[in-house]
Amino acid sequence: MRSPVFVLSSLRSGSTLLRVLLNSHSGVHAPHELHLRTLRVQVPKALGEPAMAALGLDQRELEHLLWDRLLDRELRRSGKSVIVDKTPANVFMWERIVECWPAARFIVLLRHPAAIVDSLARARPEMPIEKVEREVLGYAVAVETARKQLTTHLVRYETLVASPAIVLRDLCASLGIAWEPAMLEYGRFDHGAMRAGLGDWGERIRSGRIHEPRHLPAAALFSSELRTLVHAWGYPLGGETASTDS
Repeated sequence: MRSPVFVLSSLRSGSTLLRVLLNSHSGVHAPHELHLRTLRVQVPKALGEPAMAALGLDQRELEHLLWDRLLDRELRRSGKSVIVDKTPANVFMWERIVECWPAARFIVLLRHPAAIVDSLARARPEMPIEKVEREVLGYAVAVETARKQLTTHLVRYETLVASPAIVLRDLCASLGIAWEPAMLEYGRFDHGAMRAGLGDWGERIRSGRIHEPRHLPAAALFSSELRTLVHAWGYPLGGETASTDS
């Protein structure tokens, strides 16, 4: 693989919606979350390590070969020309991604931080809100670090929901592919498994259409850390801004 595409975002930022819209393009394969960083290579010290060392390979490089082969296999099976992985945990391994694929391309997907917290709280009602917010902030810090170091294409989820044709046309141009109006009708296409651990599996995403956004929680409910992030990402604090849970 020369230049696979990776979405960098917090969890609950709408990456599944972006995935299925991209996967509806005739030239883009955007499978479910691949969780590449969980795939490990075990090299036995007695024989494996010296054998691989003689080839100039260590465990890290062998894992890169595994990841590359997996993406190559998936892309070949799809018959398409571009592969996109949207696993949220990619924000914690972007340096490994660049090491494995120096020409990798990145899409940064932002969503109003308060909407992310609200969405995650809805998905995990048993989790204390303070813990929910800490998890979101952890992803957000990683996204910010990556944004400062990488050349990326920025997509705001709110804009994607409000004006999908405009956003996708611009994104397609960035990826060097022609815009296809059929991308907006993602419900017509097979997008593979939708279940826990592989991306969003809720009713909204399964409906096959882009939904109207929810309203944000009141600004008074935001912590100081969340307020700082809202400002850093260029969002207003007021409750009038909308988002969705797709």
